[in-house]
Amino acid sequence: MLQEFKNFAMKGNVVDLAIGVIIGAAFGRIVESIVSDLIMPIIGALTGGLDFSNYYLPLSSAVKTGMSYGDAKKAGAVLGYGNFLTVVVTFLIIAWVLFLVVKGINRLRLQALAPDAPPASKTEELLTEIRDLLAVRR
Repeated sequence: MLQEFKNFAMKGNVVDLAIGVIIGAAFGRIVESIVSDLIMPIIGALTGGLDFSNYYLPLSSAVKTGMSYGDAKKAGAVLGYGNFLTVVVTFLIIAWVLFLVVKGINRLRLQALAPDAPPASKTEELLTEIRDLLAVRR
């Protein structure tokens, strides 16, 4: 049974999946930082200095207006639409980058699978020469 598990765990697909999950988690953190540290501050500056991460609607009387989102969550129920907006932007960036990666991989696969053009036959070579000679005369 241990040998069978070892064979399963060492298959290429399982190892590739594990590596993909680890790289994906690291990539997600990078994109999250890009969104929260670069993109959202720029959007905030363009909209007059708004900090979207602290936008919420209080759903509890214990939550006072003007509290930070983290403090408001601790005080009571809040609807954090600013944080949600940040997460949506993060998702869209990750989805777009993954789309570009998959598109690039598919293009490379198609190029690798595309058969090379067969060599031209003698007839085709002669017809090409005749066409070229006629084009020169005109």
